[in-house]
Amino acid sequence: MTLRFYDTASAKVRDFVPLVPGKVSLYYCGATVQGMPHVGHIRSAIAFDQLTRWLQYRGFRVTAVRNVTDIDDKILAKSAASFAPGFEDEPGAVREEEWWALAYRYEQAFLAAYDTLGVSRPTYEPRATGHIPEMHALIRQLIDRGHAYPALDDSGDVYFDVRSWAKYGSLTRQDIDDMQGAPDVEAQFSNRKRDPRDFALWKGHKEGEPTTAGWASPWGTGRPGWHLECSAMVTKYLGTEFDIHGGGLDLRFPHHENEMAQSQAAGNGFANFWMHNGMVTYAGEKMSKSIGNTVSPAEMLELAPPRVVRYYLGQAQYRSVLDYQPTSLLEASAAVERIDGFISRALRSTMTHDGAVGLASYGIVPDAFAAAMDDDLNVPQALAVLHDTVRAGNTALIAGEPDAARQALASVTDMLRVLGLNDTATPAADEHSNNALGVLVEAQLAARAQARASKDWAASDSIRDTLAAAGVEIEDGPDGASWSLTRG
Repeated sequence: MTLRFYDTASAKVRDFVPLVPGKVSLYYCGATVQGMPHVGHIRSAIAFDQLTRWLQYRGFRVTAVRNVTDIDDKILAKSAASFAPGFEDEPGAVREEEWWALAYRYEQAFLAAYDTLGVSRPTYEPRATGHIPEMHALIRQLIDRGHAYPALDDSGDVYFDVRSWAKYGSLTRQDIDDMQGAPDVEAQFSNRKRDPRDFALWKGHKEGEPTTAGWASPWGTGRPGWHLECSAMVTKYLGTEFDIHGGGLDLRFPHHENEMAQSQAAGNGFANFWMHNGMVTYAGEKMSKSIGNTVSPAEMLELAPPRVVRYYLGQAQYRSVLDYQPTSLLEASAAVERIDGFISRALRSTMTHDGAVGLASYGIVPDAFAAAMDDDLNVPQALAVLHDTVRAGNTALIAGEPDAARQALASVTDMLRVLGLNDTATPAADEHSNNALGVLVEAQLAARAQARASKDWAASDSIRDTLAAAGVEIEDGPDGASWSLTRG
């Protein structure tokens, strides 16, 4: 077994060897809770959920930390807008909503989306506002080492001095003079910063901001900068050096570049691997509210069940662009139906032969599946193995080979578990309805089998026609009849 992952910092696929044998420390950026989750958030969470599950399958004890940014400029702006005339927001919003209430409301929306789509809860999910002392300590380290300074005016800001760190720009392979932050862009900070590219570690409290959004510090009342938050939280829980730092591709610069610079400048080894998932586009174009081509997880869940949405959002190689098309969920639904159709038929066949109940599982995925996942989480190739196994299982059922079908069923079950496709939400009412439907259809099939045994073809055809009218398709095979719901 050789695990290999693409490392953004070195721009190459490298063998993965954890810092501590048998254990993996993983930190990935979670939500800035200033709005409802979008598909980019959820795709990222699914990608790192797949990574976590695969590392666990390979026998590692994974400590996964996913942060919540619950204080920043956008959260305060959104809260301030709630006081304005004509305030409108997603369901659940209230007029005159405090920033901390707004942040908590959106945090719960993210958790609900994660749970619905089978994203495992991390080992811990720290909030930025709970780690102000750690942030103060990190700022003091950077000032003492000559990499940070209080603002040149009396604003109370503290900035990281990017030119003091020779490696600044190495994560994204940029030259500092080519970076954003030209003087004409940030003229408002010209009397505060040594260089327009310097970024805020601490932001002094400003007139008009709520008093609850400020914390006392050696540099005056204020709040942390976005980049500082992650560095303080990850080192508290995973140490000054850890295995993997992950997040969306859009976070590489400036967020992760700044995180790495300030952490290493403070003397920390920080992340051994940087892993970034690709973006989600709409028909080849970047999703944008301004041009109206966005689709939210909630909208996807109105079009398809959670299992289908998870299949779609998790089907591409994590580093690639995932392009959403109007037919995308239909295609994902057809793929899931092929898998579920085989499982349903194989279960009935297994029960016919030995009375077994429930999904078989050997706890071992096929070698080809494992090889694909070891190779930088090549999920498309792993799914190809899954569907090949489904086809082989169907062939075994048709040929009357129950042992081969049982083996295929076990393999399919184990692959689905590794991919998290068996952990999406199924509303209790739907599960109850499905169970009831199964009992009724099986009873009709038993009556039809008796009619056929008695050569009562009229009764047999009548039962088939009745089930067809109800949207139930019957397929006769060597082990008896199987059924599935027709797509409509």
